[in-house]
Amino acid sequence: MTRFKLSSTIATLLPAMTIGVLVAAPAPARAEGPVPALVGAWSGNGKIRLEGGKTENIKCRAYYTSKSGGSGLSLAIRCASASSSKIEMRASLEFSGSKASGNWEERTYNATGDVAGSAADGKLQLAISGGVSGSMQVTYGGTSHSVTITTNGSALQGVNINLSRG
Repeated sequence: MTRFKLSSTIATLLPAMTIGVLVAAPAPARAEGPVPALVGAWSGNGKIRLEGGKTENIKCRAYYTSKSGGSGLSLAIRCASASSSKIEMRASLEFSGSKASGNWEERTYNATGDVAGSAADGKLQLAISGGVSGSMQVTYGGTSHSVTITTNGSALQGVNINLSRG
């Protein structure tokens, strides 16, 4: 009879111990930085600034995907004006803590290069180099974000866009 009580006690405690272990187990590591905040499809409007000071209104679509288990981000931004101005930028970024690095390309203006910068407090600040030099700043949070690109050495002088989910 003692054996039955011991088996019965273990059978009663085993589910409770299993639940306790599951509750106490650490949660999976969550990706830091802009990756979780930016992943998905975005659309919006902005302005493109061209050589000679000409500006045009543009409509944009942006797509961000997580890579490398959440420590990386791929992005594609496509914009077009009512006339013929277009940009099609792609980048592949890796994050190590708050540091960002990777490469980029702009297909319309046929430019490629490297990217380096940081991500902190809802801002991704990048220096771009290669055939064109300049900077890119992404301010993100909630259901919207903005992208500002400034370049030197290209007919494309800058881009300012505001994007929202969808």
